[in-house]
Amino acid sequence: MSNFRLVVLASGTGTNLQAILDRLHGRDGVEVVGVGSDKAGARALARALEAEVETAAFPRDEYADREARDAAMGDWIEARGADLVVLAGYMQLLSAAFVGRFRNRIVNIHPALLPAFPGLDAIGQALAAGVETTGVSVHFVDEGVDTGPVLLQREVAVPAGGDRARLERAIHATEHELYPEAIRMIAAGRVRIEANGHCVVVTDE
Repeated sequence: MSNFRLVVLASGTGTNLQAILDRLHGRDGVEVVGVGSDKAGARALARALEAEVETAAFPRDEYADREARDAAMGDWIEARGADLVVLAGYMQLLSAAFVGRFRNRIVNIHPALLPAFPGLDAIGQALAAGVETTGVSVHFVDEGVDTGPVLLQREVAVPAGGDRARLERAIHATEHELYPEAIRMIAAGRVRIEANGHCVVVTDE
């Protein structure tokens, strides 16, 4: 059986990428075959090179527009034979054409219990709302902002007093557990998107 191939897109330090490399890459038939970024100097690219994974950078200012950048990036992803595109702190909006090209094959992780607190600074949104519990969601990407079908969620308690640093640490630790778990489920063929847009997980018999 051929490996289930991942391409990861990241803009920053790549801690979720590192969790994927540590927990999934080269295990259970899962292989990270490329890491792309919109920033040539992203730490995520260095992490990939340390793991001997191919990298590429697609800086926005090197392309006429977002559509041209996404088309080039999509060609690179397809050339890697990717089964799944994994967004791991990728801070660029994806064009509708890119999302359509990889329909139901792009996943993202978000630091909130979607549909609560979509968009930027979800942790800040949760603290401002005064909730006692927030969490982490892994979802498929559609044309909206954090509106695609949710695959997995896990709650995270908001620390007493709303300590942001403590909450961020707890959220990140949960992300590093949940994302590899979700990707492993997809690789094992246990996830499908139904016609109504809902995500269904096939449980082990």
